[in-house]
Amino acid sequence: MQTPDLRAEGRLVGDRPAEPPAPAPKAPRPKRRRSLFGLMLRGVLIMVVAVGLVGAAGAYALYRSAATDLPDHSWLAEYQPPQLSRIHAADARLMAELAQERRVFVPIEAIPRRLQQAFVSAEDQNFWTHPGVDPVAIARAVVVNVEGMGRGRRPIGASTITQQVAKNMLVGNDRTMARKLREAILAIRIEEAMPKARILEIYLNEIYLGAQAYGVAAAAQNYFNKSLDELTLGEMAFLAALPKAPNNLNPIRFPEAARARRDYVLDRLLADGAVTAAEADAARAEPIVPRPTRRPDMIAVGQHFTEEVRRELVARFGAEETVRAGLVVRTSLEPALQAEAERALRRGLMDYDRRRGGWRGPVAQIPAGATEWLPALSAVTRPPGALPEWRLAVALEVRDREARMAWLERPEGRGAPQPRTATLPLDEVAPWARPVREGRMGPAPRRMQEILAPGDVVLVEMLPGTPAQGARQPARPERLTLRQVPEVEGAVVALDPNNGRVLAMVGGWSFDKSWYNRATQAQRQPGSSFKPFVFLPALEAGIPPNQQLLDAPVEIMTPQGLWRPGNYSGGAQGWVTMRGAMERSLNLVTIRLAQQVGIAAVADTAARFGVIPNMPRLLSMSLGAGETTVLRQATAYASFVNGGRAVTPTLIDTVQDRHGRVIWRSDARRCAGCDAADPSAGPPALTEERRQIADPIATFQMVSLLQGAVQRGTGARAGAGLNRPVAGKTGTSNDYVDNWFVGFTPDLVVAVWVGFDEPRSLGDRESGGTNAAPIFRDVVAAALQGSPPVPFRAPPGVALVRVPLEGGQTILEAFRPGTENAARPPSDPFGNGAGAAAAGLDSNLGGLY
Repeated sequence: MQTPDLRAEGRLVGDRPAEPPAPAPKAPRPKRRRSLFGLMLRGVLIMVVAVGLVGAAGAYALYRSAATDLPDHSWLAEYQPPQLSRIHAADARLMAELAQERRVFVPIEAIPRRLQQAFVSAEDQNFWTHPGVDPVAIARAVVVNVEGMGRGRRPIGASTITQQVAKNMLVGNDRTMARKLREAILAIRIEEAMPKARILEIYLNEIYLGAQAYGVAAAAQNYFNKSLDELTLGEMAFLAALPKAPNNLNPIRFPEAARARRDYVLDRLLADGAVTAAEADAARAEPIVPRPTRRPDMIAVGQHFTEEVRRELVARFGAEETVRAGLVVRTSLEPALQAEAERALRRGLMDYDRRRGGWRGPVAQIPAGATEWLPALSAVTRPPGALPEWRLAVALEVRDREARMAWLERPEGRGAPQPRTATLPLDEVAPWARPVREGRMGPAPRRMQEILAPGDVVLVEMLPGTPAQGARQPARPERLTLRQVPEVEGAVVALDPNNGRVLAMVGGWSFDKSWYNRATQAQRQPGSSFKPFVFLPALEAGIPPNQQLLDAPVEIMTPQGLWRPGNYSGGAQGWVTMRGAMERSLNLVTIRLAQQVGIAAVADTAARFGVIPNMPRLLSMSLGAGETTVLRQATAYASFVNGGRAVTPTLIDTVQDRHGRVIWRSDARRCAGCDAADPSAGPPALTEERRQIADPIATFQMVSLLQGAVQRGTGARAGAGLNRPVAGKTGTSNDYVDNWFVGFTPDLVVAVWVGFDEPRSLGDRESGGTNAAPIFRDVVAAALQGSPPVPFRAPPGVALVRVPLEGGQTILEAFRPGTENAARPPSDPFGNGAGAAAAGLDSNLGGLY
């Protein structure tokens, strides 16, 4: 095979390969011409990208700025909205509602599904699917608002229900883009933190729906007086229409707008498949019939009691918790007894006012022409304390024996007030309407012109007629009488001596006239109603009730001078028994007895019973010169009837929180077996935990003495007609300033006080037996009507011995065993009654009765 000659081919030069031949030169490319449009497009794209980057950076910076100081939303998961607290009487009737806002919280499970869907369809159709903000709704709002620019249309929003919760609960209501951004961020975070049902629950309980209603439950009550489960489909749709503009959709002021918006919500429900076409048509045909806002029926009595309960709640739980925590407060108030106590006190005060107050003149003066009196009378303000059944009337014509009166009255309490006229006869007012001049009552008027003049505006009451009751009491027609608000005041407390529950409390003539509670706040001298606390330490010391004590004048030297106390009736009766001294309320015997047992023992007794906790060691205190309250008096006397155990007065039985849990209870006794599951175990045993503050036999002896004071002594009017065991004591302070009666039956204690707010004399011989005892009798009669008489319970070991009284009558006297014949010979602790100088006396002395 022949080897090719590479050299010959020129492919090798020497030992190296030959260089390749140079390539042929290429032809030059033609230059492209760049168009102006391309350059512009490229510039625009660069600007868009740059602006987008800047915008993104700015948006991120704005997001970071908005997100850094967002409020904490985690507490919404445990949020409990403010709820009003309710106070109930013992029979569960509503007494009062305490609230800053009228809210009723309803869990989502108790809100009807259709009502939930109505709000979702009206406010946030994609609520169940969006993450907190709704991009579809935002886009729709942008398009609509752009189309409406320049046409005067109000921009529409795109806030979701979650955003509304964020706005209402966290970020506020200011109209700025920053707020909207914060709201959107929070809405997304809320959706991540809690379920949809909880978000909707907060929304439906917090949303303002007009008519002072927050939340759907309050709105259902305020607009329709219904609970949520009683609402019709049309009423649900109306409530769901309200968030848009609650004040502009009021069905009373704007019925057409309310109806149109309601129908819109029905259309949305139909479109969402939540209702059928037939149901939507029926709901559209349904008229919106609002009922005037009406709170639940409340008892019309016991306002002083209710205010005392409110004060106690504030002291125990705080002011904010009281009106925002949704407390359910059950009190001891018996509404029927409370009403009777208020009537009895007012009747007693009016009787005194007519006897001692005289006629103090008209409320106002107006023109009395035929047509002028109507608007003028309407402009006159009712005086504070005027009772609801009293009317402001004007005297149109005044004759010698009568006056023609006119007033405005609603027929059957409804409709517009209509004018009414009647004649006021002189015979109806002359016995008491005597003029008062310089603090003294003048003679009885003989002509009506001495009482009224044309144009005088006065208070009147139309008294109903009475049917005939036999020949002695003929029928009496309806008649008009003159009224005036008394200046004298009073107070009543009724409580159960076995547990201290206050059953009724009247703090004065009228809560409208004065919120001041004279039953708990007024410190007044008890007078002779304090004497049982002087006699009790003597009984505890073993002195029997038939011990002879000296009733004779006594003179006591004090740093302020010589004190000569006296009895109410004047004079002295010599030697009398302890029982006789109590029944006749003898001051001189009481002072001697206080000196004998020691004023320190009296002060200790007053402290144990709580009537005067820190009583000065002064002999004048034995006649009631200290100060106490009506409630303290009732509480102290309760320990007499219950065998000497301490009594703590309570107005509240239980307090429950919004979930129904009892968070406070007045009865703190331990109950062994109350939680037993087996009913055959028998009734549980309650542990008696009240302190024994006095000897049971001595307190029963005191009950017997006080029973005699009602049967034969100064308190006779208190037991008149009751036909049952009653015990008690009158009290009249120095110069007849304070009148008292404090008494009890085996199951009820009632304390009554009558006097002026600014202490002054009620008048000569105006005593507790005259003014307070009849009020006590009326209250007890109402409380125990229909119940059989019950005797006072005697403690174990007491000896009941029949002993004679001064008039030859015999009674069963209570003795401590071994003291039946222990009455010692009479002795005088002052030594011949001449007046030993006793240590610890003051100038607050005088004839206290």
